Formats: sequence, C-alpha cells, structure tokens
Amino acid sequence: MAEKACIKRLQKEYRALCKEPVSHVVARPSPNDILEWHYVLEGSEGTPFAGGYYYGKIKFPPEYPYKPPGISMTTPNGRFMTQKKICLSMSDFHPESWNPMWSVSSILTGLLSFMMDNSPTTGSVNTTTAEKQRLAKDSLAFNCRNATFRKMFPEYVEKYNQQQLSEQVASDCVSSELSHDGSKPLLEKVVESTEEMKRVDKLKDARRNRKQTFPTWVMLLLFSIVGVVMALPLLQL
Repeated sequence: MAEKACIKRLQKEYRALCKEPVSHVVARPSPNDILEWHYVLEGSEGTPFAGGYYYGKIKFPPEYPYKPPGISMTTPNGRFMTQKKICLSMSDFHPESWNPMWSVSSILTGLLSFMMDNSPTTGSVNTTTAEKQRLAKDSLAFNCRNATFRKMFPEYVEKYNQQQLSEQVASDCVSSELSHDGSKPLLEKVVESTEEMKRVDKLKDARRNRKQTFPTWVMLLLFSIVGVVMALPLLQL
C-alpha cells in the first residue's frame, strides 16, 4: 500500500509531466496502480535507435521519493535485456546514490540518455548497429502485440495502423506499376508482329503483281512478228 505522501508526490509529478513533457518520452501511471508507470522512449535521430519505440515500466516503492524505483524494458532493443531491471544511478540498483529531489522526469531523461550511450552496465547487452536498427524497425509492431501497451498507448497503436496502411498502399502502387511495365514489352511485341505480317503481305502482293503483269515491249514484239507473218503471203503474190 502506497503511503499518502508517495501518492501525492506521484500525482503532482504526473501533472507536471503532462504540462511539460520530456522530449522523446511518453509516460503515464497505470489506471489501477499509481506505483506502476508505463513509458515509451522514442529513438533519437542520428542513433541506431532512430525510428524505434521502446516500451517499459517503472515500479515505485511505497516509500517514494525516499527510495528509488525499479526500471525495466519490455521491447527488444539491443541495449538492455528485456524484462530485467536496468542498473542506473537513479534505480533501486543504487539506493545509496538516490536523491529524493529527483522526479519522474529526471528518471526518464536519465534513462533515455543512458540508452543512447554504450557504457556497459548490469542488464545491458552488446549488439551491432545493424541489429539495433533492425530491432528499432520492428519495435512498434512488437509493442502492438502487447495488450497492456495497446491499452496504455492507443496513440501509438493508431500510428502503427497508419504505417501499415501506408505500406500497403505503397506496395499496391509498386505492384500495379510492375504489372503495367511488364505488359508493355508484350504489347510492343504484338504491334511489331502485326507490322511484320503486314510487310510480308505487301512483299507477297508485289511479287504476285510482277508475275501477273505482262511487259509492254513484249506485247509490241509479238504484234510485229504476227504482222510480218501475215504479210508474207501478200508479198509472194
């Protein structure tokens, strides 16, 4: 059971967070338990995490702010183990370094900064840049399969649905273009074949006409010969 001071402090910090959000971070408490907060870190541009959406939880002790919270990440990310507590100076891994003046905003800012760093710590993992980029690309789809995520962050679910719709439209356009481009050579072949057939027909007609046409000079020669032959009997008389 959370102490009254803890509840008042977390309620105050949530109001402050709504008024002045942390850049690249969305966080809100569970509707049924103010000690359990859910967050989404958005990967910063220029890092292997760009385009990624990393979902996780912060669990505050009933003695907060005099004791630090536990922090974990649910989304595969290539930086921290999932479903394991992350070792931070602001987490319950180091209660000796905890400062009661720190707030939820301070914790989220520190977590985002530490995620973009490569410093090894308890709960961190070593992966390639390519692997981090792959996980960033798949992160939103992974999160949207989580019922709690869908309930806590409907705006990201809508964002994912819009992305899926855009990708589907783009895919359909590419398929249509490929189909259109693929039909052009076939059409050209049909046209070329038709024209070739016409040329062949013209050549055949020309040859046929040449065979059927009797040269004029041959006709004149034949008439001359016939005339001479017919005139010979008259000359003999």
